[in-house]
Amino acid sequence: MPKSHQKYLEWTPSRLIGWAAKIGPSTQKLVTSILENRPHPEQGYRSCLGLLRLGKRYTPERLESACAKALTMKAYSYKTWSHPQKWIGPATLTVASSQTSLPLLEHSNLRGRQYYQ
Repeated sequence: MPKSHQKYLEWTPSRLIGWAAKIGPSTQKLVTSILENRPHPEQGYRSCLGLLRLGKRYTPERLESACAKALTMKAYSYKTWSHPQKWIGPATLTVASSQTSLPLLEHSNLRGRQYYQ
């Protein structure tokens, strides 16, 4: 095994599935499906680790929702679901941030609403 791949020897399918279970049942099922749909489970480790790494960037609820949709589409590739905002839309705004409005920008290159009507 090449040195670049030897670092994955410490990972096991049960360890990845256990980590995914802490996020939620859909995440656990997606990780299990990724590992089962490869000729060798080790070939799915990087995809699983990428999925679990998304848990640092997104809330568990958003990741769970994205995993549930990925399962319905049988999307077991990291490229397919690596951006949960495509799957479940933008993050919801908090009450404080939704009450503040930004001023409209004025610039010669901006056409405005009247241009399209």
